[in-house]
Amino acid sequence: MTDTPDLPLAAGTPATEPGALADGRWHRLHPATPLLRGGVAFLAVLGLLVANFRDRFLELVVGFQEEDPIDLLIDRGLLLPALGIVIALLLVGLVGFYLSWRFHQFRVTDEVVEMRSGILFRTHRQARLDRIQGISISRPFFARLFGAARLEVSVAGQDANVRLAYLGSAPADALRRDVLTLASGAQRGGAEAVAEARTGLLERRVGELLAPELDPAEAPPESVVHIPPGRIVGSLLLSEATVFLVLFLGLGVPWAVLSGNWFFLLGAFPAVIGMGGFLVNRFTRSLRYSIAGTPNGVRVGHGLLSTSNQTIPPGRIHAISVRQPLLWRPAGWWQITTNLASTRLGSGGATPATTLLPVGTRADVARVLALVLPDLPGEDPGGHLLEAGMIGRGGEDGFVNAPQRARWLRPFSWRRTGFTLTASELVLRRGAVWRSLVFVPQARLQSVALVQGPLQRSLGLAGLHAHTVAGPILPRLEVIDQGTAVVLFQDLAAAAVTSGAADTTHRWNSARGAV
Repeated sequence: MTDTPDLPLAAGTPATEPGALADGRWHRLHPATPLLRGGVAFLAVLGLLVANFRDRFLELVVGFQEEDPIDLLIDRGLLLPALGIVIALLLVGLVGFYLSWRFHQFRVTDEVVEMRSGILFRTHRQARLDRIQGISISRPFFARLFGAARLEVSVAGQDANVRLAYLGSAPADALRRDVLTLASGAQRGGAEAVAEARTGLLERRVGELLAPELDPAEAPPESVVHIPPGRIVGSLLLSEATVFLVLFLGLGVPWAVLSGNWFFLLGAFPAVIGMGGFLVNRFTRSLRYSIAGTPNGVRVGHGLLSTSNQTIPPGRIHAISVRQPLLWRPAGWWQITTNLASTRLGSGGATPATTLLPVGTRADVARVLALVLPDLPGEDPGGHLLEAGMIGRGGEDGFVNAPQRARWLRPFSWRRTGFTLTASELVLRRGAVWRSLVFVPQARLQSVALVQGPLQRSLGLAGLHAHTVAGPILPRLEVIDQGTAVVLFQDLAAAAVTSGAADTTHRWNSARGAV
């Protein structure tokens, strides 16, 4: 890890000025960061310890008797020393939090986002701008009360992200915009800062709580997809998790009661609580969902009390899956997920937000795909390829489908199993019960593999695996004609090399003027 010469802290530059945090100088986080990162928890633990161990402490020090502890301290003349100990503990905690905030700094240069922290053990992290996979901003409800937000720069690689917790809400949005603009290849221009509107504190907090997750000034309204709350509820009721929970409660619990197997109920209770929490979390995360195209990528936002939004720059999505569970088919709902190059270990065990559209109609799917695959509308005029991939049953529909002999290995889905190769995408269609359509940008392909097991060989079939970064999507076809698979392998390998050499999405605005 290389270290660059330290620049002095910006003098006289208020941290509340959007654009002032990307000037190449070291800056500190929001003043309320110590409280938000552990101050409340520290006070709660201290109070818990005092409440639970005060009797033991008094018995050990002064010989505890059945008296009120305060009266006992007053009688022994130890009230002031006891208060002094409590105040000293609080001061030690406050000094520790202050020093932690004081030594936690960050800066944004033309090449990297840097963060350094630690008092005794120093940590220095860097995120190169050309390796940024996305920037997310989370606003937990408690942090929103202080006008603060948590910004995380996702970088390709495991546990390589840079997390800034916390910044002011408006400066966090401005910093994300500036970092993405610099990462796009635009040159840094004059330092023009926009001062925060001089409104009252309460008015600003109310405005931030009620503001839309996507800024209308950056996201054109016609490109935004909104999900009605009724559709969210319906999709959860018809999800596999809800079906499993209903079956478990409807069959497992009565059987346990009738058979007297109380240990089964004892062990199943945590599982029911966990499943219920999972469904509630999915519901709250889908509220106020919105997605839009911005000059620096696709912005996805969601949440009601605690909100989160993520900006994915162009070319950072390695695979896209359009999926329809069986129970969603009567309603015509679909879900879109992605493979992204970044992972986020050490941040609560969370992974990147891979769901682009929790639940949407076919029209919603077309609009989202037009955002993340801008070449698709030109390659698929009229949307015939997309329609055939989502609801087509095979035949002469623009896809190269599996031969009839594949029915021995895929009795229900062989007609829908197929692929097509556009100018920029590999498109895979699979599934008859659970339909799915997978898009793999050729420029993002890491490798291609041909596979053939003994059963496939006996039927003259083969499989093709397109390798991308790890994620929920596995771009694979297992039953296609072996001759067709060989031709596809050769064409795809050549197309991946050509597309990768011509790809410029790592500097998507390199021809743009100064920031």
